[in-house]
Amino acid sequence: MSSYKNVRYDTGNVSQIYGAAFPVSVKIPVNNRQEENTVSILEVTALKKIYGGRFGGNQVEALKNVTFSVEKGEYVAIMGESGSGKTTLLNLLAALDQPTGGTVILDGIRLSSLRESEIAAFRRDQLGFVFQEFQLLDTFTLEDNIFLPLVLAGKSYEEMRRRLTPIAQKLSISDILKKYPYEVSGGQKQRAAVARAMITGPRLILADEPTGALDSRAADELLQLFSEVNRQGQTILTVTHSIKAASSANRVMFIKDGTVFHQIYRGTDTDQQLYQKISDTLTLLATGGMKG
Repeated sequence: MSSYKNVRYDTGNVSQIYGAAFPVSVKIPVNNRQEENTVSILEVTALKKIYGGRFGGNQVEALKNVTFSVEKGEYVAIMGESGSGKTTLLNLLAALDQPTGGTVILDGIRLSSLRESEIAAFRRDQLGFVFQEFQLLDTFTLEDNIFLPLVLAGKSYEEMRRRLTPIAQKLSISDILKKYPYEVSGGQKQRAAVARAMITGPRLILADEPTGALDSRAADELLQLFSEVNRQGQTILTVTHSIKAASSANRVMFIKDGTVFHQIYRGTDTDQQLYQKISDTLTLLATGGMKG
């Protein structure tokens, strides 16, 4: 296994998400955990985010009054036009940014109550991340990339191997774990990224345009994989522009002008039927034919 101690974590989201600069032994205090009600694993209430406005500059209200919940085991897709607030919402859910107002509670923990030194540990323990551009370190093998959050959490090599074996088998990447990212296809990179997201046993997987850098075949395989993982109980929330990607979810939320404008539930619909409903909704939103 690669030596992690002398590696510079300078790959943008990788260091920001997994917190290489923070102590690996941080624990979240019990008194930060809210009383459980918890049918819902994620509670977002009156969330608001304003950018700018200092010294007379123009303010941009990216999120206005976003309120929704996600139940354990749900698979939720968030859609909306560019600038609608999707990425801002995802950043707030991941504690990568602080809201101007409102609250985010994940698994009973109010994110605003966490100290800076606790946030990275919280992300590693509670959240899994899947990015459009994979965010794999080229100097690490796929195996070591997958191990990264566990290394930073101080887990032993034996524990990491024990966790990885069933996940690698499920994702069909056991035979490429010793390869480097530049030696494998985009679909294989994304499967490794999904394995990294799953290996900590996260309460919630956050996916940001997960099929955006994949060809149609690899995208289809990833969506099937997400559906299978979800059926096994994993909660997933994905932001996507892709109608096909969204039609794999069980609920689709539409963000417009910084607020949750509309929702569609799958019910008994097939992927094709949900696809058509999503397409029709996006058309109505774009033409102003749907009111909030």
